[in-house]
Amino acid sequence: MDPRRPRGAGARAAPPVAHWDEPTDKWLPGADERPGEERSVLLEVVTRLLFPSALVLSLFLLFSGHSRPGGGFAGGLVASQAFVLRYLVGGRAGLGAALPVGSGTVAGTGFALCSATALLPVLAGAPPLTSVTVHTHLPVLGTVEFATSLFFDVGVYVLVVGVTLKLLSAVGVSLGRAPAEQSGARP
Repeated sequence: MDPRRPRGAGARAAPPVAHWDEPTDKWLPGADERPGEERSVLLEVVTRLLFPSALVLSLFLLFSGHSRPGGGFAGGLVASQAFVLRYLVGGRAGLGAALPVGSGTVAGTGFALCSATALLPVLAGAPPLTSVTVHTHLPVLGTVEFATSLFFDVGVYVLVVGVTLKLLSAVGVSLGRAPAEQSGARP
């Protein structure tokens, strides 16, 4: 017999007691796909604050990497950690809500962009990975220096994020199996 339920013939059933640490509100899209006992209010709130901040930091590292520390790899690692945090909170559903594109598509796009950036100068008769710098004046920003090597950095950024997403999907498949399946036992 349930201790939370009142005794007696005509007694009403008491509502179930909610635990203080089980989320009742939807803090992140996709996070409510997990059962209540597997969810954490604190982790969902922290993720809601850190996820966009980490993505902005990763873009800063990507775009400032031409003349400062950073670049596509460092920015991609920071963005990947943001997606790992999102995966920890919501699983596959949370990750799918954050990035609705498949991991193979993301990694393939990054690889294609890196390859095209490396090989396009060859078609113009220049050595591979040759970079051209263009200076332009924008009305609000002033004079801006734009290097074609930025496309290579963007490709590396997208490739790193895609490989991380692929690793998360592979790990998620093995974590989602029953313990008997992981040990190799058959029913």
